[in-house]
Amino acid sequence: MPRDNRTPSPDAPVYTGPERLQKVLAAAGVGSRRACEDLIFRRRVTVDGRVAQLGDKVDPTTAVIHVDGERLAADTRLVYLAMNKPRGVVSTMADEKGRTALVDFIGNRVEQRVYHVGRLDADSEGLLLLTNDGTLAHRLTHPSFGVPKTYLCEVSGPIPRNLGKRLAAGVELEDGQVTVDAFRVVDSLGRTAQVELTLHEGRKHIVRRLLAEVGHPVSRLVRTSIGPIRLGDLRSGRTRRLTNAEVAALFKAVGD
Repeated sequence: MPRDNRTPSPDAPVYTGPERLQKVLAAAGVGSRRACEDLIFRRRVTVDGRVAQLGDKVDPTTAVIHVDGERLAADTRLVYLAMNKPRGVVSTMADEKGRTALVDFIGNRVEQRVYHVGRLDADSEGLLLLTNDGTLAHRLTHPSFGVPKTYLCEVSGPIPRNLGKRLAAGVELEDGQVTVDAFRVVDSLGRTAQVELTLHEGRKHIVRRLLAEVGHPVSRLVRTSIGPIRLGDLRSGRTRRLTNAEVAALFKAVGD
């Protein structure tokens, strides 16, 4: 698909009614209007499950638009951000106790009011998603959609060879069993080790409680991915807008 990998412009128009489809696609960062017309002509765009035609008008605030089978976030009011939450920051937009919160890192850079998708406890760091798309946020956090999350943890060592099998088989906690989807030892230095694990649920302190239960309490925890979105080299305390391709991947991860 010949789309660029840009995010929609923060200055993109806010629609109040139906607009020509190619204008909506261009404003969402798909490409130039001429390129978008070509996509429509080649029957690569669908609106609400129907193959689009040149001349179609859509309301981007309600229409479900796909380009080459990938869902497009066409509503320019919607914001999708990735953040590298530092350690010591609480996962709230504002804290009544005056502690450092997420809003202290966003400031006035985003006009829309956004909310965090899930949480990381104050002592944990790494990837958080921020958005005002309530439907997507709900699906990303609801366990029935099974969106995996990956964590890099520093724990007490050494790590027994059978730990991965034990975690995959399931460990019983006070609020039920938890099963790890993937596990590997990244590094081991005697009494300290780095491990990476992936699981698809988000009960409170689940990773810390799980590893403590099997005898390897966590001294540092970094979330490195949520579904298809990776932390990468995003610096601590910084945010970035997700690309069109990343937003499409998130929709796909929740079956939309």
